[in-house]
Amino acid sequence: MAELLVSAPAKINLHLEVLGLRPDGFHELAMVMQTLDLADQLRLRPTADGRISLSCQRSDLPTDGSNLIVKAAELLKARVGLPELGASIELDKRIPIGAGLAGGSSDGAAALVGLNALWGCGFSHAQLLEMAAQLGSDMPFCIDGGTQLCFGRGEVLEPAALAAPPALGVLLIKHPEASVSTPWAYGRCRDQRGDFYLSRESDFEQRRQALRQGPLLEALAGQRPLAPLRNDLQAVVEPEVASVRDGLALLRQAGDALVVAMSGSGPSLFALFAEVGCAEAARDQLQPQLEAAGFEAWVCRCTGSGATLG
Repeated sequence: MAELLVSAPAKINLHLEVLGLRPDGFHELAMVMQTLDLADQLRLRPTADGRISLSCQRSDLPTDGSNLIVKAAELLKARVGLPELGASIELDKRIPIGAGLAGGSSDGAAALVGLNALWGCGFSHAQLLEMAAQLGSDMPFCIDGGTQLCFGRGEVLEPAALAAPPALGVLLIKHPEASVSTPWAYGRCRDQRGDFYLSRESDFEQRRQALRQGPLLEALAGQRPLAPLRNDLQAVVEPEVASVRDGLALLRQAGDALVVAMSGSGPSLFALFAEVGCAEAARDQLQPQLEAAGFEAWVCRCTGSGATLG
């Protein structure tokens, strides 16, 4: 195989509930995540020199061993036991960096899926998910994508029983200079909300079941109107990060928005609309204010898959 293209889509959190602390120090979470048609693209070419070389048009993105693409490639090589395997990887970066949209995790997931095919490793889907979970909490979801309930630290997946991806328009915004440290956000959540953390597995499971049977999945299936979305990290980040506060205030000015929320630990923000045309109209309406405040904006659709070959 001379060359392979892999799509690595962004995600947003439609629900993020911090349940408590796990014995391993991570937070126990109950989430609903959704992939979007905003995606990076990886171009993979095999080499026989044992080297993993990564290039990207973004000079501010590390392309060394700290990048999840390289980590994924090295893990795959180690698992298959063929040190002579190599690859030249070009990353076309379209998802904003450090945005809470799982761009880095999705790139790593795409590398696992793509190199498994390029090198003919033959690892099963379950084996790829297990490797992904080693590399990052979001990475198993980024392999599968679609609309999924995500539990544990985010790596335990349950596909939502939807006939098709939600037919919603998404207006996504981010200030290019804004960043939020995920460990800081979870630390602030623990400081401010730790008294309400659950500790028993039976209590965790009760909250998971409430999400499985709750109004959000019914709304995503088109069976009822969307209610306000829950993001426990937004509750602690919004008061302390000006770009999150300002961006949410701008999105709330869009009259047709069904809901407005922060994705993950931020700083990306989004509004959901009944259809893509409404999201495009809202972007056009808000464009002067968004530009004046320095925000970038994208209109997206919900999709049903994660890392995809071709």
